[in-house]
Amino acid sequence: MTTSLERLCAHLQGLSTAEEFLTFFDIPYAPDVVHTSRLHILQRFHQYLRATQAPADDEATLRAHGRTLLERAYADFVHSTPREERVFRVFCAGERQVPLAALRAALPSQDHRS
Repeated sequence: MTTSLERLCAHLQGLSTAEEFLTFFDIPYAPDVVHTSRLHILQRFHQYLRATQAPADDEATLRAHGRTLLERAYADFVHSTPREERVFRVFCAGERQVPLAALRAALPSQDHRS
């Protein structure tokens, strides 16, 4: 016998795009927000799921909980950018500046004279 959580997880495993997740949870969204932040929204949703415990094993409650967390993840990117939210490690590291001279020195010689 499967639990409500297992059934919900089975449904979620069949979804692959941010739009599919938002549609599954019946969350209205702006396509331009999803277009620029789709992976960030899903990663933030995953972070929120990992940070909370699933409520009681009732399918309606679990679905409402998932909807709330995905709405929250989506809202994070409505008025913010992936760079500001720093969901992925690449945005967490400080920006590095490389001097132009170092880049030029790393290039192969363009001297083609024989």
